Parts: sequence; C-alpha cells; structure tokens
Amino acid sequence: MRFITSIISFFLLCICTVGLAQKSNQKKAAALFTDSSGVLIRTDTAIAKTINDSTQNLGDSINAKPKHDPHKATIRSAILPGLGQAYNREYWKIPIVAGAVAIPTATYFYNNKWYKKTRDAYNIVANGETDRYNEIDSKLKDPTTGEPLDAESLQYYRNQFRRDKDYSVLYLLIIWGLNVVDATVFGHLKDFDVSDNLTMNVQPSYIPATKTLGVGLALNLKTPQRKTLPSF
Repeated sequence: MRFITSIISFFLLCICTVGLAQKSNQKKAAALFTDSSGVLIRTDTAIAKTINDSTQNLGDSINAKPKHDPHKATIRSAILPGLGQAYNREYWKIPIVAGAVAIPTATYFYNNKWYKKTRDAYNIVANGETDRYNEIDSKLKDPTTGEPLDAESLQYYRNQFRRDKDYSVLYLLIIWGLNVVDATVFGHLKDFDVSDNLTMNVQPSYIPATKTLGVGLALNLKTPQRKTLPSF
C-alpha cells in the first residue's frame, strides 16, 4: 500500500514539475516577438513600437491639410453669395459681393413699391373713381391743385418702374452668377503651383523652312526630385 502511494506521489510530483516547466517556457516565449526582419524582440518592446507607430500615424493624419474642393466653393456661393469666397479664405471679397448683391436688391424693392403705387393711381384715374383720390400718394399729385396726375403720365411712370424692376432682377441674377464664377475659378486656383519650379523664358528662334528669325516662348515645368529613403 505504501509502495502504491509512493508511486502515485512520484507521478504527481513529475506532472507538477513538467507543468511548471511548460508554464515557465510559455512565459519566456510570450516575452519574445518576431519583427518584420525576422529578428526576435521582446513583447513589451514590440508593443511600445506599435504604440509609437500608431501615435505617429495618428499625428500625421491630424496634421495633414485637407484638400481644397472647388465644387464646395461653387455650391456654397450658389446658395449664398460670399459663402464660397469664405470657403476659399478670400474674406476681403465678402463685403464686395455683399454690396454688389445689395444694390440691385434694394433697387428692386424701391421700383416694386412705386410700380404698385403708380399702377393703383392709374387705375383710379382711368376709371374716374374720384372718391378714391385720397388713396393716391401725394407725390403723384399736382402740388398746386392737389389733383392726381393725368392718366397718361401715371401710365408712363408705371411702365418705367415696372421696367426698372425687371432690370433689377436681371442685374441681381448676373451678379449672383459672377459670384459663383469667381468662387469656382479661385477655388481651382487655390492649389495652383506658383513656386519657383515654374519657369518661363523668351528666347529667339530660327525657322529653317522660311529662313526667318522669330521669338519663342519656353515654359519649363520642373518636377521636384523625390528623395529616396536609405535601405536598411
């Protein structure tokens, strides 16, 4: 009985020893990591390297300048004049655009107001509604007699104010369109290369076919040389 107990104890001891040894080997193996070049490095070093690479990539993505989109400038200036110029960061143009739009807008409301007054006054005088003369604006009456202007004069003023009102709408549409064109063109020129890599030379040339001299224009577009990274 003691012999069996001793054998069982011996086997249990061996199993425990082997288990502890395997656990120790797993810890040692877990502490090692193979990098891309096949060199074994420690796990904590690999984790630190991964974190540093991730942080660097995140910093590069944050510091990366977003690309300027001319389409956004077009849409914004079409919705509201001056908004596309603000997207292009040409803030000095916003007061100019606002003033250019405000002039025909104010002119439209002015002409529309007097068109309605002259229209109503003409209808009252043409229909002979003397009981409604008090509804006519004082500026459309003769200052000496206090009577309204004749129907022919009121018709002339009515037609003039209506024509000026239509012109105000036309001018507003033209200015609005120019505002969109300006935002679109300068949106495309925002990323235009104006560095020293662009060179233009004027040089004399000779034409063998006609045996005459001429002047040639040479535009040289230099592409920047890319630096090659050293191989490790």
